[in-house]
Amino acid sequence: MPNRIYSLLLTFFSVISLVGCNSISRENNLLKEYDLSNPEVFTMPEILKEISGITFNKGRSDSVYAIQDEEGKLFRLGWQNQKVQHVKFGAKGDYEDLAILKDKVIILKSNGDLYSFPFADVRFENMDKAKEWKNILPKGEYEGLYADQVSGEIFVLCKNCSQDNAEKKVSGYILKMTGGLKKTGSFALDVEKIKALTSKVKKGFKPSALTKNPITGDWFILSSLNKVLIVTDKNWKPKEAYPLSSNNFNQPEGIAFDKNGNLYISNEGDETLDGNILKIKRLIK
Repeated sequence: MPNRIYSLLLTFFSVISLVGCNSISRENNLLKEYDLSNPEVFTMPEILKEISGITFNKGRSDSVYAIQDEEGKLFRLGWQNQKVQHVKFGAKGDYEDLAILKDKVIILKSNGDLYSFPFADVRFENMDKAKEWKNILPKGEYEGLYADQVSGEIFVLCKNCSQDNAEKKVSGYILKMTGGLKKTGSFALDVEKIKALTSKVKKGFKPSALTKNPITGDWFILSSLNKVLIVTDKNWKPKEAYPLSSNNFNQPEGIAFDKNGNLYISNEGDETLDGNILKIKRLIK
């Protein structure tokens, strides 16, 4: 009898061990094209300690454009240059993400309000007041914005919206700038499918930024609260999940690709850490 009990216990723990190992290995595999553990670090100046969104103009990485969640300013930095330039576009507020679509800059506020102004104005310190777009999106909290240069579509992703059950789905909206900014469609992320990919999402999924991989067309969706990077196909079906180590990703809030497929993730700082942008080079050419 003791031998039989020992044998059953050994089998039980072996099965548990295998399940655990499979789960861990699935979540910690490096992205095929990107080594998230070995980024190039670009430290932000003090004014961008609370950096909340980043983008490039037509994928060119010589300059990165950024906002932070307190000042109504758009910042411009050279990748290898600490000199910061900015243009003031609005009053103080909780600004979360931005995009450059052809000749327009579009900025997202956490309450779903949007702002737009000519890209040509980024070279000035001050400009005429940006065009403000209110009540286009349902009431809620928003942090993710992306503009597709080919289709002209603008994608906005909810972080916390009343029409969603955050444990089941996350809503997104498609806009177009056609004589004015208008909502033209919607999409949704299936949170149950995200949960099946990662233990980082036990309850609700709270996205903080999104972008599209220019090489594969996949969507890369960042969650600072869940500390995870989700990859979906072109139709928003979740297919990969990657946990983000606090060693590198203090508070990941912004995400963008350059035209060569290199990945950039920005992190807010805190009392002891500066804000930064991490460049993760594409490994497969």
